[in-house]
Amino acid sequence: MSFFDTDADDSPHPGVRKTFWAHLDDLRQALVRSAMAVGVALLLCLLISDKIMVVLEYPLRRMEMFDKPKPSVTFQIGDAKLGPYNVSPEMFAGFPTGTAPHVLFHVGSTTINGQQVATLTLDPNPKIADETFRVKLHNFSPSEAFFTAFHVAFYAALILSCPFWVYFMGGFILPAFNLREKKVLGQWLGWGTLLFLTGVALTYFLLLPIALRASIEYSQLMGFEAYDWRADEYIGFVTRFIFGMGLGFQFPVVVLLLVKMGILTHHQLARFRRHVAVLSLVLGAMLTTPEVITQVAMAVPLYLLYEISIWIAWYWDWKKRKAEGVIDVG
Repeated sequence: MSFFDTDADDSPHPGVRKTFWAHLDDLRQALVRSAMAVGVALLLCLLISDKIMVVLEYPLRRMEMFDKPKPSVTFQIGDAKLGPYNVSPEMFAGFPTGTAPHVLFHVGSTTINGQQVATLTLDPNPKIADETFRVKLHNFSPSEAFFTAFHVAFYAALILSCPFWVYFMGGFILPAFNLREKKVLGQWLGWGTLLFLTGVALTYFLLLPIALRASIEYSQLMGFEAYDWRADEYIGFVTRFIFGMGLGFQFPVVVLLLVKMGILTHHQLARFRRHVAVLSLVLGAMLTTPEVITQVAMAVPLYLLYEISIWIAWYWDWKKRKAEGVIDVG
């Protein structure tokens, strides 16, 4: 008799076998629906991949947020723009006054005494700050543009479809828990989601600009041109850094869950401080550029979260001993 024959009369546990196949079918349906949600989101994101790319390029515009502003100039020839370049106001006549003005010159030509002479026309209302930045992203093969757009759309589709595939997979998993377990699971998921979003926001608005600027400075220190990057590699680095930091911020959830299960205590966590400090630096090297600034930028938040976990574990232990009357509160 075949093992896969669920109607076999000689099955020792026919009900269990049928229940197993029923759950397997539910899992298949949940996976198929989740895949369809991601697929539909992928098609939508492919249509707006250029808008998504603007979001991914935002950290490039913030690379100089800690620098002292300097006068700069951009040259526009037709639709192409060159710059911005740092200059001194004395280099150009009619340069506007101010601490660090940024001006746009339109490059053209005119005829003087039968000779073609290049001209620079100052744009009175330039919109450069939000449109251009020093780093230029490039594609270096005919097919690379498509793969770049696909990668951008795929990462965005995972985020856009997240509520749907979480709902479908939750519909398969949650029936296995009772009401109290669902409540506890919801609390842990809520804190995990909050920490994940915190890690993503911290990376996107602060750590990524620092990491990108550090990469440029290191390249220039080595004597390399630092402002021309491959677009696909930039997207991979940014998404890996953001997602890795979001996962790293789940560290307190995992640690405190082990504490709740009685596997770890706050005394044990305190003894592992040096190990966690080294582990944080290793994660910083794996998920960012392998140099000190970005390693520390990622390692410091991870280690601070571990310290917070130790204090929370200590508070739980103190509260438990107080409830048991071990601690004299009089």
